[in-house]
Amino acid sequence: MNAWTDTVALVGQPSPAPDKDKGGQGEDFGKSSPLGLLVLVLFFVAVFFLVRSMTKHLKKLPASFEEPTEKDED
Repeated sequence: MNAWTDTVALVGQPSPAPDKDKGGQGEDFGKSSPLGLLVLVLFFVAVFFLVRSMTKHLKKLPASFEEPTEKDED
């Protein structure tokens, strides 16, 4: 064979068939364990306490940080 027939043979081949793989969506796709539920519940509890703490800290702040201006009395 020469270079010309090798090139024609490569071009003449059909493209490979697409894989039957669905990207990791096997029979266990979408299922979670009880450990996942526990982690999710702990996350929501942590967010609840963080929001509560932030609210307490925000209530301690003054309404405005501007210095009170005194009116000139002449």
